[in-house]
Amino acid sequence: MAKNLIVGAGLSGLTLARLLAEGGDKVYLIDERSHVGGNVFDYNDDGILVHKYGSHIFHTNNEKVWKFLNRFAIFSPYMHKVKALVNGELVPVPFNINSLYKAFPNKIAQYCENRLLDKFKFGTKISILDLKKEFGELADFIYEHIFVHYTAKQWQCKPEELDKSVFERVPVSISNDDRYFQDRFQGIPFEGYAKLCERIADHPNITMALGVKFEYGMEKSYNRLFYSGAIDEFFGYKFGELPYRSLDFKLLKLNCPQFQECAVVNYPNNYDYTRISEFKHYLPFKSSKTIIAYEYSKNWRKGDERYYPVPNDSTSLLYRKYENEASKCKNLYFIGRLGKYKYFNMDEVVAQSMELAETLLMQKSGLFLSN
Repeated sequence: MAKNLIVGAGLSGLTLARLLAEGGDKVYLIDERSHVGGNVFDYNDDGILVHKYGSHIFHTNNEKVWKFLNRFAIFSPYMHKVKALVNGELVPVPFNINSLYKAFPNKIAQYCENRLLDKFKFGTKISILDLKKEFGELADFIYEHIFVHYTAKQWQCKPEELDKSVFERVPVSISNDDRYFQDRFQGIPFEGYAKLCERIADHPNITMALGVKFEYGMEKSYNRLFYSGAIDEFFGYKFGELPYRSLDFKLLKLNCPQFQECAVVNYPNNYDYTRISEFKHYLPFKSSKTIIAYEYSKNWRKGDERYYPVPNDSTSLLYRKYENEASKCKNLYFIGRLGKYKYFNMDEVVAQSMELAETLLMQKSGLFLSN
């Protein structure tokens, strides 16, 4: 029976722990935070589930991942919609045909719609960088009012200094679909992410300890170490720090039933915060009060939470040095967003941990059969 030390009780570590445990392995799961769930942790305040580390909306086309998580929670159907304040109007984001009619007079919006539909098939999604090649003026408007200033606040750089994957996450949609995501499965756990995570960890082969920081030497008592913390921190920053963006949240509880018309409103051009989230939109529970979070982006410094890896050529080169260093270590696996230095959606970290667990359990089965 293999013994496994997993560092980090977020979705990557929890998924791996559960599947290894169900395969007969013993797992010791630790997290330096006092709660389970990592950045998806939420808590109840006056009947409202507050997402402590910013809004998290689960969405996926991966049926295997969806079925796995639904073993531990019932999801409330929820289709996420985001709006951005543009010239005083709340415009749907990603920018789409409906956005045209919010941002422009009808005649101009109709002209732009016709041109777009002449060039692109209805329902397609295109990068703002690709749109600039075909529709200069329209692309310039979207680029200026949706991307440039938001990017400056979120990343403290110009859009062209980032990897194009950043723009592909928020494409221009040639449709009337206002949803932020178009995945087949979307929802929020009725009892919250924290309860979902607690149930994933509830297995006799899993021992979980919260408020416990990883220290070198711990791994000597185990067959394998799975580390979901920052890979550069693990190696003592020997090649330098991998840069991250961090966030500050200012929460307000308001004595009114609703503050804004949707869960998230972006402020690309106005004010110094990037967006405001209103948590009560996520679930159908009633409350006479509401809780909102102003979100401010900042450079990460030691002691801050790491949120977004900074994707560009230089950071990719630096990460590869750490990745090469990790490859020299036997039975050491880096998992999750910080271990892989890549921004993943929730379903992606679950899928990666499922695949890793499946591979390890198959190896275990193969070794057993060979004996």
